[in-house]
Amino acid sequence: MKSFDVVIIGAGLAGLQCARLLAKENVKVLLVDRKEDLSKGVHTTGIFVRKTFEDFEFPANTLGKPISDVTLYSPKLKSFSMNSENPEFRVGKMGVLYQTYLQECIDLGVEFLNGARFISSQTEKDVSNVDPLNFHIDDILKTLGYNTTVNLEKKGKRILVKTKILIGADGATSRVAKDLGLDENEEWIVGYEEIYEGVPLKDEPMLHCFLDAKLSPGYLAWITNDGEESHIGVGGYPSSFNPREALEIFKQEVVPKVIDLKNASLSETRGGRIPVGGVLKNIANEKGLLIGDAAGAVSPLTAGGLDPCMRLSKFASEVVLERLKTNDSQVLLKYSGEMFRAKFTTRLWLRYFLKTLTSQTLLEIGFKFLRGRIGRKIAEKIFFRRSSFPDVNLLQEKTQINLPKLTTNSRG
Repeated sequence: MKSFDVVIIGAGLAGLQCARLLAKENVKVLLVDRKEDLSKGVHTTGIFVRKTFEDFEFPANTLGKPISDVTLYSPKLKSFSMNSENPEFRVGKMGVLYQTYLQECIDLGVEFLNGARFISSQTEKDVSNVDPLNFHIDDILKTLGYNTTVNLEKKGKRILVKTKILIGADGATSRVAKDLGLDENEEWIVGYEEIYEGVPLKDEPMLHCFLDAKLSPGYLAWITNDGEESHIGVGGYPSSFNPREALEIFKQEVVPKVIDLKNASLSETRGGRIPVGGVLKNIANEKGLLIGDAAGAVSPLTAGGLDPCMRLSKFASEVVLERLKTNDSQVLLKYSGEMFRAKFTTRLWLRYFLKTLTSQTLLEIGFKFLRGRIGRKIAEKIFFRRSSFPDVNLLQEKTQINLPKLTTNSRG
């Protein structure tokens, strides 16, 4: 049975980021994913906000052209546009990005197990580091670690591995969260989109967002065209619509008024669940922790999860590194969702408000407000404010959490 310092279940952006950072510190990592090919079946829309691409470096040719313009539409297709002096969004070429990050992980020594699924785990107390002559209970507890046997399955074959720490990066309905007894997401929206190549770009790259209670109940429909790829998608509460049917209606009735798909070719489809309840409270115990969608690390208002993926994975890596250096399993308890939830209060209220706008009439009224002076400021703050996810370093200072610095490609 192979042994690893860390086993990460899920090789999306969160899992890859965490594996990369730990491997740079010579941590022995096993990265597991259900997919045979990470570039296939991508779930995220891949839109990165300014805060992310300003603070983190990305491999060449993995981000599209900068987007500074946003146009918001009402159900009756009334519109107003907003422009930022900064590049606010860039659409990631997620398949290329995943493969590039995966290769970096492998080059750093990460072992990758593809086409495999997580079944369960069993944890036992590790007394190998306990000094038998040290009878002080506090000291014994600090040196009392855990050894976890992780049960995996690939093509009907059972695979068992040992690890000190189990990390769940396995999405909105995380099996690792359930297995470890951690909090689970209870509210989400469903997104579905198609990606096209060969769409002419008449003006500057732009993000078009549509309020529509039928096509995107509780959220938005969207079109982006950066001259390289065009994303057309819908999102909303799954109890209120069928995303595939809504997308077809959207393409027939709305999309032709914005972009021309006559000579375009469909290159990819994406879809999946997006948590909107904010970062979960209990996302770690002495056995392991959660990152990415599994931790609810998505903005509950915009559902943008890529910035939280990067930042929360970095924070998790710092906590894991200290846990491995000190052999104190209680260090993992420093990784708590309680640090972040207060920062999401306003967004959670706005999410609740958007969820209650269940009719086109109410959305038209809300849109009319957004076009006004105060409403426009709110809209610009939502789309352009550099605050996708709380400043983890600042929160650590406030809560007096001291963790080792990682070798990263972060600018800040």
